[in-house]
Amino acid sequence: MRAVLTRVTSASVTIDGKRVADMGKGFLVLLGVHVSDTEEKAKKMADKICGLRIFEDENGKMNINPKDAGAELIIVSQFTLYADTSSRRPGFTDAARPDLAIPLYEMVIKECRDRGFKVQTGEFGADMKVESVNDGPVTIVLDI
Repeated sequence: MRAVLTRVTSASVTIDGKRVADMGKGFLVLLGVHVSDTEEKAKKMADKICGLRIFEDENGKMNINPKDAGAELIIVSQFTLYADTSSRRPGFTDAARPDLAIPLYEMVIKECRDRGFKVQTGEFGADMKVESVNDGPVTIVLDI
C-alpha cells in the first residue's frame, strides 16, 4: 500500500462540478492499493497516517500528530501510484483491481474514523478534480 500524504492548509475534491469534500488544515492523502495488499497493511497504513507527527510545535519542529493539531483528512484513491514507467506509456498491473482495492481503501478510511478523525473522501474510480494548498510544503510518501 502506498500513500502520498501532503500537509495542507486546505483541500477539496470536486466531481462533475459538485464539491464532495472540503476541509481546512489536515492531510490530503492519495492512496494506492497494490495487488498484494492485505487488511493488515490497510490497518498499518491508517495507523501511520493518524500518528505521523509532521505538524509544527511551538518551536517550529515537526513534532505534533494530526489529532493534537486538530487536523482533518481527505483520502482519495489513486491507482496511478503503482504506475510502471519503464516505458513511455505507463502500465498499471501492480495496482489492485477494484474487487480488492475498494474494500482495502474503505478499511483505511474506517480505521482513521475509528481513531476519531473526520475523514472525507473522493469517489473510487471517478474523474476527480483535487485541489490543495500545501503547507510547508510537506509531502511524504508512505509505503507499507
